[in-house]
Amino acid sequence: MKALIITTLLVGFISVNTVSAAQEVNHADGKEKIGVVSASNAYTLDELTDALSHKADEKGATAFKVLSASGNNKLHGTAEIYK
Repeated sequence: MKALIITTLLVGFISVNTVSAAQEVNHADGKEKIGVVSASNAYTLDELTDALSHKADEKGATAFKVLSASGNNKLHGTAEIYK
């Protein structure tokens, strides 16, 4: 019984966490720009995008648009964030 309760709570937490993540967008039509975030030391573009999404979440954004990504061994990028 305890295992079922713990599993249910974990699944619920994961579902809530996924819903609150900022979504990457290509166009900011109808959204209010609330700032810019940056991230560094990513090895892949997916890692960089995840880091930018996490920073957007921390600032209360619901969406973000990647503005730049550059680097040789480790990537650095910036993104506009929107509500």
